[in-house]
Amino acid sequence: MLRLTPLLPRNSPPVSTADDFVIQFIQDKGLVSPADIAVARAALTDIKEGQNPDSLLLAKVVEGGKVAWPAITAALGQEFDMEVVNLEQVTPAEELLKLIGREQAERHNILPLQMDGVELLVAISDPLDTETLDSLSRVLKLALNPKLATPDDLKAAIHRCYSGGQVSVSYEDVFGKAEDGGISVELPQGGDVKEDDAPIIRYVNSLIVDAIRRKASDIHLEPLEKRFRVRFRIDGVLQEMKGPPKRLQASIISRLKLMAEVSLAEKRIPQDGRIQARTGGRDIDLRVSVLPTVYGESIVMRILDKEGLKLGLPELGFFADDQAKFQGLISGSDGVFLVTGPTGSGKSTTLYSALNYINKPDRKIITVEDPVEYQMAGINQVQVKRDVGMTFAAALRAMLRQAPNIVMIGEIRDLETAEIAINAALTGHMVFSTLHTNDSVSAVTRLVDIGVKPFLVSAALRGALAQRLVRRVCQSCAQPYAPSAKELYSIGMTVQDIAGATPMKGAGCQKCGNRGYKGRRGVFELFVITEEVQEMIYSGANLVDLRRKAREAGMRTMREDGQRKVASGMTTIEEVLGSTVSDDIP
Repeated sequence: MLRLTPLLPRNSPPVSTADDFVIQFIQDKGLVSPADIAVARAALTDIKEGQNPDSLLLAKVVEGGKVAWPAITAALGQEFDMEVVNLEQVTPAEELLKLIGREQAERHNILPLQMDGVELLVAISDPLDTETLDSLSRVLKLALNPKLATPDDLKAAIHRCYSGGQVSVSYEDVFGKAEDGGISVELPQGGDVKEDDAPIIRYVNSLIVDAIRRKASDIHLEPLEKRFRVRFRIDGVLQEMKGPPKRLQASIISRLKLMAEVSLAEKRIPQDGRIQARTGGRDIDLRVSVLPTVYGESIVMRILDKEGLKLGLPELGFFADDQAKFQGLISGSDGVFLVTGPTGSGKSTTLYSALNYINKPDRKIITVEDPVEYQMAGINQVQVKRDVGMTFAAALRAMLRQAPNIVMIGEIRDLETAEIAINAALTGHMVFSTLHTNDSVSAVTRLVDIGVKPFLVSAALRGALAQRLVRRVCQSCAQPYAPSAKELYSIGMTVQDIAGATPMKGAGCQKCGNRGYKGRRGVFELFVITEEVQEMIYSGANLVDLRRKAREAGMRTMREDGQRKVASGMTTIEEVLGSTVSDDIP
């Protein structure tokens, strides 16, 4: 892997000549005498914190008239075998000025001049600043041929070229504004990259940055018969974006496959890869799925933002009473706790937030995941690798020999994994995992269906949490809303149920993209295993009886939790109706 550091970082100090080297260099070349340097050094007073003394000293020498920048630049050009160029009549082409934004050009004293075959000619004032040149060369996928110019001439040329009104798109427009800090992406080495590929590289990076800015969870690139469709999933809803021309489809797909390190030649079978990015100081992982379709390969990139792990339990959407029960269950010393729901219902986020809550220095936590979606400090995480025999069951057996207090299994999929998890719980470990069931009580019957004996489920299971995600009313444009009796009836409520409450709806604003919603929260169904429920599980009770007993013990269904959140103004009736089902048992 070749990691690109952020190109020309905004928060770094302006790049200047390696001034200490230049000072010694002009002495060695006889351009100034040691006495001249001593006089200039004596004139330096009141050096402020953060200022470079060598830079100030060199400026004093030049200001004193002992030597001029043209002479210094000419000597440096001869020393480094670099051509010194006159920038007075230089007017770079518009497409070259788009490659490097004005702010970065001014900050690092670099100006694109012209394309010479496969080389980009650039003017610089510091022949020692190879780091900037290397970073720029790797990102643009172009060989750079640097020429020397005096700092003053280069500064004036940059001002003139970027002030001519000819540049409509800058490098920052492609890679992100100051608040995002640009983007750096891990790229695989090699690959046939041509000069004409630079626009494709910039488009792909801008697509990723735009999705992260909009807080999208997925990027969908879908080849259709006559167009190449791009959609972002934002707050659980797919929204179509402006797509690229159909003729660029193959190039964009190839670029993404290269970044994800999957085979470019293979177009017949599905492939999975991963892209690592960094923007705004945040590490972002993209899980890439490639699927062959009739009109080309469809690509879906799942954006995994580690900032989501910093959510506290209230931010997940818990009310105080459910949160207290949840904290009690996850803080236990042994047993199994399961989070259930379909794909995309936030199970992983809830589990990671729970681990973050109980992650203390006196506890050893080990997870086994496929894949490791988020990397957490202080937690030992194991990646499943089936091709070498590292299955969930194999990893779990090995993990138990590491003497953990808490174990998290990405998903219980088969009898072998389930039995090891149950036995771990019965031998003093707290085990967290997920299941794909429609509600929390079904977790019991699912384990039995897999093949776990009911008496083991009864002894080990401590609780199960079912959840769905609903969009949250935008806090910037939320307005009180009085739902009609018909709307309330559709969700199982009456006008009396919202007496004294303040349901809300978003009017739509710039912050939420005029959708009225911003962010998502969970609606939950928390099933606590009581002694009575344990006896029923041991006796082989059916799902209906278990659910009835849980309701009698005070369990709220997801629909009922949604009703509370409508009344509190957190979400709307439409969201709850779309995410939950009506309760079969009153």
